[in-house]
Formats: sequence, C-alpha cells, structure tokens
Amino acid sequence: MGKLIWRTVIILLTITLLAGIVFVFVPRTTVRQMAVRSGLIENTYYQEGDTEWDNGGVEEYYFNQLPSSYNEAYRELYARLSAGEDSAPIYAEVSVEDFWTAYYSVLADHPELFWIGSSAQVQSNAVTGLVAGYTIESTVPENERVTTRAMLEAAADECIRQTDETWSDYGRIKSVYEYLINMVEYNAGAPDNQCIQSALLNHQSVCAGYAKAFQYICHRMGYFCTYVTGKITGGGDHAWNIVRIDGNYYQVDVTWGDPVFAGTMEDGTGITLMNYNYLCCTDDEIKTTHTPESAVSFPPCTDGSYNYYKINGMYYENWDRDVIYNALMASVQNGESAIVMKFGTQEAYDTAKYELFTNRLYYDADQYLMQVNGVSSWNNRYSMDDEFRVITIQWL
Repeated sequence: MGKLIWRTVIILLTITLLAGIVFVFVPRTTVRQMAVRSGLIENTYYQEGDTEWDNGGVEEYYFNQLPSSYNEAYRELYARLSAGEDSAPIYAEVSVEDFWTAYYSVLADHPELFWIGSSAQVQSNAVTGLVAGYTIESTVPENERVTTRAMLEAAADECIRQTDETWSDYGRIKSVYEYLINMVEYNAGAPDNQCIQSALLNHQSVCAGYAKAFQYICHRMGYFCTYVTGKITGGGDHAWNIVRIDGNYYQVDVTWGDPVFAGTMEDGTGITLMNYNYLCCTDDEIKTTHTPESAVSFPPCTDGSYNYYKINGMYYENWDRDVIYNALMASVQNGESAIVMKFGTQEAYDTAKYELFTNRLYYDADQYLMQVNGVSSWNNRYSMDDEFRVITIQWL
C-alpha cells in the first residue's frame, strides 16, 4: 500500500491595523487557489496554454486584441458574468482602468450576455488600487433569464430558418441583414435598447440592439462577426459590425440599412426600400459617414467582391448613355417599382445626375409608363446618395 502523503500549504497573510480598518494582503498564489476552489479557473496557468476555456464557441475579436496582461481579468469576468454573477469579487490583479477595458471587451465579444445593462460599478482596494469586485446593472431578473434565453434562441433560429445551408455565406448573411431590417423598427426610446432582446423580442431598438442582434445570429450560424463602435457624420455615437466571408472582411451596418432610420423613401405600395449601401461594404465606402473607435484595431475591409450592386447588375463603372437608357426601359417594362444604380467613379456619377435629371433621360421611361397605363401624366420620385454614388428612381 502506498504511503499516504499529506501536503501542507502555508498561506502567509500580512495584516495591518490602521484606524480600525483591517487590510488583508493576499499573495498571488492564494488568489489562484481561491479561484480554483470557486471553479473560475483550472489548477493551471491559462496564459501558458495549458487550459482550454469555454468561450461560447465564438471567435473573440476583442480578447485577441488585448495585451496578455488583460487575459486573466477578461476570462474571470466572462466566467462570472456568463454564470449569472451580477455582483462578485475579482481575483485577477487588475486596475480600475484595465478592468473597464476587459469588461467592455467581454460585452463586445459576447452579445448573448443579454441581461447586462448599460451601467456597472467597481469596488477597489484603497491601498493597492486594484479592483476588488464589481456590480452590474441587470435588465432581466435572474429567475427570468432561462426563459428569456430560450426565447432569444428561438427568435434567432427563426431568422436562420429563412436561409438554406446550400446558399453562399454572403447569401445567408444578406438574409440576416434583410430579416432584421424587416422585423425591427428604429426607436430611440425603445426599452433595453442596448441588448439583443430589444431587437429580437420587442422588435424596436437602436444601433446597439441591431448590431448585437446581427452579431448574435451570425455567431449561431458559425460566422465571424465583431461589434464596432465609433462616430457617425455629425458626431453621434454609433454601433455596427464587421463580418468575414471567404477570408475577407466587410463592413455591415444594419441600422443604416433600415429605411426608418436612414429616411429612405417608400415605394407606391407602402413597401419600404431597403438600403444596401451598408451590406458588405469597404472601409473606403463607409468612411465617408462612419469613423470607428481608435482604441481598437479593426481588420481592414478592402475587398469589394460582395458589393450588393455589383452582384445584382446595378453597378456601372463608367457612364454609358445607351446602357443606362436600356436599364431604365427594362425597369419599367418589367413592372419594377424602382431602379437603383451605383456608379464606379465620381465622374460617371456626376454625368449620370446631369443626364438623368437635367437632360431628363428618364423622361422616355415616364412616357412609356403613361402610354401603357393610359394616363396623361406620371409622377416619379428620386434620391441621390453622394457618399456611395447611388441613384434611385421610383416609378410612382
């Protein structure tokens, strides 16, 4: 029989009495033992690559951008938050400033933490300056989270069922973009509008809700999608996404695709015209209206292969009068409610505006509509997006 060996672990605690307050300085090894006992970490040091962490099956872009010194705080926060610990101690050695970096990185990577509100508090050690614990604002009571999670998963899966696994990755991501725009209405006063339930359950949200819902669904489909924050034209705060298709990255802004937000016109049947400028666009295209946060280094989005207008035959690299005339006539002859044209150069776009509206090139299409409908007049409506060089003509 083997010899029974008892291992004694001696923990040294330095206790200082000052004005009736007891400060307990716990050695780092003890902190690890506490974390091991609480089940937050394995009995190994994960930065050495010995421990596999459950990251929810997603590619954590913000975590991967953090210096390694933040890793322990990020992992502990994610473990505690996903376990539903709205108020808890923090064993990782982290300053208040670094805590907030780790905290917001966790939220940016994990939209499924739907009950976490927009505010939180930290408690810090007055002597060391390190964070001792945190308390979050919760938007969903603990006893309702299981039910709410099931409802969110069902709502996301309903969106996914609108796609087919035989479709291209672009086609499936486009379907999610369209689904959210059709299902969600932009409402600055929507409750819980920083969380996914505002979009997926209440169907009213703001940019954060749109972007997190899009990210959440993409994650469930197995696609890389990260959350981007920054400023938009006029200086307002905004949130959108970056996705990856076939190894390339693309900007996506579901909020600005929603005509309720963007002010896109409606067609004569009352069906809103979706804005596809912000589906899989490039940095060069989106930078005219969006500026991402400088604190985070986002992947470059330079590939234009999945430009909606190119894929759907609405893209014109150069101005060609005959080509545009034929496109106008085909649109009205096919009974389309509108024609959308994107031009590849500023010169082509400027020429198109002049020829279409000053020289009234579109007038022949109007004449055709009057003839086939037996009327003496026909109205139309048009819009021009100078940033994306897109012209839309609606046949009323």
